Amino acid sequence: MKRMLAAVAGVALVVILAPRALAQTPDEIVEKHLAAMGGRAALAKLTSQVASGTIAIQAQGADLGGTIEISKKAPNKSRTLMRIDLSSVGGSELVIDQRCDGKTAFASNSLQGDREITGAQLQNMLNASFPSSLLDYKETGAKIELLGRETAGAKPVLVLQYTPASGPALKLYLDAATYLVSRTVVKLSVPEAGGEIEQSTEVTDYRAIDGVQTPFSVSVTGAGQAITITLAKVEYNVALDDAVFSRPGAK
Repeated sequence: MKRMLAAVAGVALVVILAPRALAQTPDEIVEKHLAAMGGRAALAKLTSQVASGTIAIQAQGADLGGTIEISKKAPNKSRTLMRIDLSSVGGSELVIDQRCDGKTAFASNSLQGDREITGAQLQNMLNASFPSSLLDYKETGAKIELLGRETAGAKPVLVLQYTPASGPALKLYLDAATYLVSRTVVKLSVPEAGGEIEQSTEVTDYRAIDGVQTPFSVSVTGAGQAITITLAKVEYNVALDDAVFSRPGAK
């Protein structure tokens, strides 16, 4: 149970926007992706995002459920608040509050206390620029490589590797018919989960919100657990105070 809760607390939810089919170069793929998402002009208008929904967790034979709220603010501030019902495993409620103020990050766990988020996990959060890390990746020193074509299920996908100037590389699996991201894979060092883990994220159910294609279903697997997030509401350009993303009590 303790290891399971540590692994849940260590999950950093990051969704990166993605591309469509047979472009010849990584730059062409990136541009087609941005166009598929709604276009550079529409993405440039986004300053923040607030989303809410439900979360389902399968870990060590237990099925847990709860609610989730996700807040993001440009360029790279984020907060994820999860309330997990532990009654099925003899507990009450687990509250996990994970925040990144654009420079530092921490996670508060109602059962295990607070911890600083450091290393590759922190850098992965800092690299998750809102609304898309691909908008200005060259300016940030990141690189994009086209690794090839694969098949995911019955669908062909293009595989890109996004390598930031600092931090872990991220593989993007792009639906060859829509140029939207269908999957991401990243390797992170998470001591609370037993060391390095490979975190795979499946992204589906895209809907147009304010002219931007937005995923409403996200499934994350890694460290022996599976997490499914189903969003019910997503809003853009919500006024968010920077204090939302800071550690409580920080000046």
